[in-house]
Amino acid sequence: MEGGAYHNTVSCDQLMAEVTSPKTRFASLELSISAGVGQPNNASTLAWSRDGVPLPAEDNPRTVFNRLFGAETDGIDAQRRRLNRRHSVLDVVLDHAKSLRRNLGGDDRTKLDEYLHSVREVEVRTERLDAWLTIPKPKIDAATTEHLQRNVSRSEAGEYYRTMYDLIVLTLRTDMTRVVSYMSGSEGNGLAIPEIGIPQTRHELSHHNGDPEQMARLSRSDAFITQQFAYFLDQLQAIKDGEDSLLDRTMVLFGSGMSYGHSHGNANLPTILAGGKALGLKHGQHIDYNLPQIGHYNLADAPAHYGLCHKPTDGNARLTNLLLTMMHKMEVNTERFVDSLGPISEVLA
Repeated sequence: MEGGAYHNTVSCDQLMAEVTSPKTRFASLELSISAGVGQPNNASTLAWSRDGVPLPAEDNPRTVFNRLFGAETDGIDAQRRRLNRRHSVLDVVLDHAKSLRRNLGGDDRTKLDEYLHSVREVEVRTERLDAWLTIPKPKIDAATTEHLQRNVSRSEAGEYYRTMYDLIVLTLRTDMTRVVSYMSGSEGNGLAIPEIGIPQTRHELSHHNGDPEQMARLSRSDAFITQQFAYFLDQLQAIKDGEDSLLDRTMVLFGSGMSYGHSHGNANLPTILAGGKALGLKHGQHIDYNLPQIGHYNLADAPAHYGLCHKPTDGNARLTNLLLTMMHKMEVNTERFVDSLGPISEVLA
């Protein structure tokens, strides 16, 4: 963050989307438990463009379903006229904005550049919609349509998560896109889970100050979130994609930006890589980069144990190495991603 504004580089999912987008109706799909982009240091999205601009996420499964699979009520000619009008409006906006930019100061130029990027994104999406106008959308059965068009409240956390995961599975199964990011929660923005007796948000739970009851609720919350993720993997596993399951043809990364939220420890993050067997990934293992360095865990020594959450134990064990490995499996032609050192051989079959 610089001057109170977002400042980032492109996210790995968008580099993957550049490879897969020529084959799909939508380049990528951004989902979250909170729509939009959020605020600097508390983002609501995991996706960032090549310009380092956050891509807004959607939190309403009904809205996303209608955008992806909703039936058009009029013909192709009428749709094309609307798209052409949108093009004309975007052209005028871009021309005026470029003229305005010359008279702005640095901070205002940054904000305008973010806005211009959003306009260009709309322009690209408009062109994609035009290219796919003559290609029918997949037919979705009535039961699935009814299920995904419901208004599911986020106060029903389990039902909400499972509905969002069902939507992702349907999107992948119908090949509407091959790249999906989903922020199912964060340390600063996580759902309360009243159905299991947890009225606090994730942020409240993570700052537990060692209180046993709060820590027990935090553990139950973690278990609940993981159970919803397991449901997602089960749905992918149940669907056949040729000779393999959809899970075997899909890489799924599940993790967190914090390893110990109470003191904002963000090193040695616990991370799950699932699926991708048909893509050449090897599973059934836990790769621990700490043990070779520390020899053993001493859970009774809390300060030392929690200290692992604040300082990398092995400087070569970087999350970007895993992201680079996944990018190579998606045929992204790059030898490096941010501070990566190389692919992780242990996860390659």
